[in-house]
Amino acid sequence: MKKVAILTNGGDAPGLNAVIRAIVKTAETHGIECYGYIEGYKGLLNNDYVRLEPNGNASGILDKGGTIIGTSNNTNVFHYKVVKEDGSVEYQDLSDKCVENIRNAGFECIFTLGGDGTQKSSRDFCLKGVNCIGVPKTIDNDVAHTETTFGYNTAVSVAMDALDRLHTTATSHHRVLTLEVMGRYAGWIALESAIAGGADVALIPEIPYDMNKVIEKIERRKANGKEFSIVVVSEGAKPKDGEITIKKVLDDGAGLDNVRLGGAGEVVAEQIEKLTGMTTRNTVLGYVQRGGTPTSFDRVLSTRYGVKAMELAMQGIFKVLVTYKGGEMGYVDLDEVVGREAKIGDASSKNRTIPLDHELIRVARQLGMCLGD
Repeated sequence: MKKVAILTNGGDAPGLNAVIRAIVKTAETHGIECYGYIEGYKGLLNNDYVRLEPNGNASGILDKGGTIIGTSNNTNVFHYKVVKEDGSVEYQDLSDKCVENIRNAGFECIFTLGGDGTQKSSRDFCLKGVNCIGVPKTIDNDVAHTETTFGYNTAVSVAMDALDRLHTTATSHHRVLTLEVMGRYAGWIALESAIAGGADVALIPEIPYDMNKVIEKIERRKANGKEFSIVVVSEGAKPKDGEITIKKVLDDGAGLDNVRLGGAGEVVAEQIEKLTGMTTRNTVLGYVQRGGTPTSFDRVLSTRYGVKAMELAMQGIFKVLVTYKGGEMGYVDLDEVVGREAKIGDASSKNRTIPLDHELIRVARQLGMCLGD
């Protein structure tokens, strides 16, 4: 093996640069050239890439947030939105052009750093004869077959810090404060940060909530002399017999998640204030969760992911996702991650949600935390 390339796709996450650094440094150790496609699959389509130098542009990035090669979260090259000269829109499969770009560049393996959508395209490229190795990236921690994704620990730590700060205001003003955190389909960030930050209520996508149960918890606390409450709301949380709160719907084409969530925390806050009469304010943590310096845990985990990915490439093991299970690095076939039934170009739908019998849910209940049911 002589030449490999990396692309980072989807939303950014703390630890992306640490993965890039680990791949580049491991490649250098074995005399392999490493390149990076600019802005994910968009760079692959545009044949836009740069050489990554361990003593140059890939140096000193271990502690840096974001990604030095950029990312894109609206590019599905298997169903690419093309605006024609007359203004009409047409969706085209431009994946063959990407395959040609890879082969002309002489890249023997493409490392795809991203979430479920990114890995779906990675699997599809493998079916077209491209050697790909996926590395799971999502602060939501919801990629199938891996226990912990890099960036998740940092996101939870940021949410915990926010809860610590919100506690001081809540106690001072005798208010109910809600904190909306990321978590479209899975409530890992909401639940773990709620436990770490001592929240009283945690509403997650896995458990549709009954607002009456939330109100009962808040009023019971007040009756016991606790005149404030902290509520953590995952952006994908929804009421029983209700729907998730959608901010807007995009038109980026099939194979992409065009739904933008937002407002779940505000909806909950308004209902609490109306039903209890207590002053209630909502804070949306938003992109603060996924930016900035990764924690030490994420730096080490990211490095392990990157080294393992490069090792698999040198062993000739492709069409796999690097995994972290039971404290050990491993891998699983990409078909198992995105679903063997998933056709080329279709959107991925497999996500790792919190099992209702998971220890974290049991711990939350033992602490008296309300989960909305």
